[in-house]
Amino acid sequence: MTIEQELKNTNPLHKEFQNLLDKDFKDRKVKEGEIIKATVTEITTKFIVADAKLKMEAMIPIEEFKNDDELKKLKVGSTIDVFLERIESGRGEIIVSRDKARKMKAWKKMEKVFETQEEMTGYITGKVKGGFIANVEGLPCFMPSSQIDVRPLKKIDHLMNTPVKVIATRIDKNRGNVCVSRRAVLEKSKNAEITEALKNIKEGDIVEDAIVKATTDWGIFLDIKGIDALLHVSDLSHGRVKKPSDLVNIGQKLKVKITKIDEKTNRVSASVKALTEDPYANIEKKYKVGEIHEGTVTKIMDYGCFVKIEDGIEGLIHNSELDWANRNIKPSKVLAVSQKIKFKIVNIDKDTKRISLSYKATLKNPWDKIKDQINQEVKIKVNNITDKAIFAELVESGLSGMLHYKEISYDENLEDLKKYKKNDVIKAKIIEIKDDKIKFSKRALDKDPLDWFKDNKKSVGDIVTTRIHEVLKTGVKVSIDREKKLIVTIRKADLAKDAADARPEVFSPGNALDAKITELELKNRRIKLSVKAAQIDEEKSLIAKFGEGATKSGATLKGIFEKAIGKKGKKDK
Repeated sequence: MTIEQELKNTNPLHKEFQNLLDKDFKDRKVKEGEIIKATVTEITTKFIVADAKLKMEAMIPIEEFKNDDELKKLKVGSTIDVFLERIESGRGEIIVSRDKARKMKAWKKMEKVFETQEEMTGYITGKVKGGFIANVEGLPCFMPSSQIDVRPLKKIDHLMNTPVKVIATRIDKNRGNVCVSRRAVLEKSKNAEITEALKNIKEGDIVEDAIVKATTDWGIFLDIKGIDALLHVSDLSHGRVKKPSDLVNIGQKLKVKITKIDEKTNRVSASVKALTEDPYANIEKKYKVGEIHEGTVTKIMDYGCFVKIEDGIEGLIHNSELDWANRNIKPSKVLAVSQKIKFKIVNIDKDTKRISLSYKATLKNPWDKIKDQINQEVKIKVNNITDKAIFAELVESGLSGMLHYKEISYDENLEDLKKYKKNDVIKAKIIEIKDDKIKFSKRALDKDPLDWFKDNKKSVGDIVTTRIHEVLKTGVKVSIDREKKLIVTIRKADLAKDAADARPEVFSPGNALDAKITELELKNRRIKLSVKAAQIDEEKSLIAKFGEGATKSGATLKGIFEKAIGKKGKKDK
């Protein structure tokens, strides 16, 4: 124990002073974790010395006073709020914080102003992911990038470390996070100005000097007596407007009519076309369906062309009304922008302000001429070949039609399609025209092999002599005519009366074969022959001629045939 400590312990004056001091501190009711008042007694380069009326003066780092320019106003004798962390540390020092006092005070104030949406002053001190850090009365807050201004800013250097007005938009008490917005303050101020300015205008007013501020593809922004207004592209003219920038320049003055004021959003809509009479109001007196007029092509789309009939009135020529030959032709292949053309009015819908036009109706209709060419020979050009047909156009008129593979030859062979390629010119006949669709036939140029039945007066029930053309596993193919153009398949079941004789392998190409016509539908090109039916008919005929009472006398069919053949042989001799 040192001499100084012994004096403190033994000196009665010191003990008395210590008791008085302890009693004084006890009466002050100072608690750790609270904000207390302190007086600045000295300002050094590193610390601010403050007297909080405790056992000793507190040393506060000078950095805690640099965030919001407080240091510039600070002087000896100034009273400041500090946060009492500890009354006495391990070394007997008082621990206070100006920064924590400021934050605690700011947080309490922040909770109040969040409810009232009161404006506060803050300093943007740095940038973080998604936004910025703003120091609001000593409390670090987050300001999203979208909340720094009413419009996106490329640079914010002019706002860094300068006082800005903000409003608290969100508070998270658990995490101690606060989100603030400068944009809300600007919008609030702007809305107040707009609300005041809106008192001077009303719907229906005509403004002579609306100033063009900006243009977009969908409209124009105007300045009307300090109020932002929108002039939509549809309100520029009664006609179609391609680009608003083609009609106006920035800074230009326009005469407009106020058409709508939204009191909730303070949005103002204006119109130029409302100043003039709607040209569709009396359109039925000017134009009638079926009339032919002249106009200018203004726009070409994939589905058709727009034509200007007069100022404010446009009509549409659908691509199906551009060309007689091709209903789906590309409009740009027929017409061009700024081209003057004649058109026919097809339909007028006054309510929807739509007019349908036809360009091809002013041209010569090739369909009128083609109807007289049915069953005549024509030349066609191959455009496309599909799995079952050829699509071609008439060389003379360009009208398109179809040549089915069954109409290429009477064989009706799918392989015939492979004989042709695109752009080939072939001869054919027009066999049908229905609903602007043409059917071609190449085989119609040749004689129909089925005409053999008409020429030879053959019908169902008649017997025909054929020649075996080809032997199949399921039957045989036979030719009826000498030119071998009329080929028919006789099924195995129809080759003979007896199953043993109906085997295809017993027949040879070139052999003669008598068969009965059991089916003949010339329209559907259906023919059915049967050797079996011919044999049965022959058998019945022989029995009828030679076999009366044969069954009673015990005669056999073989004997009857031999007898018939024998008699015939004698006659031949």
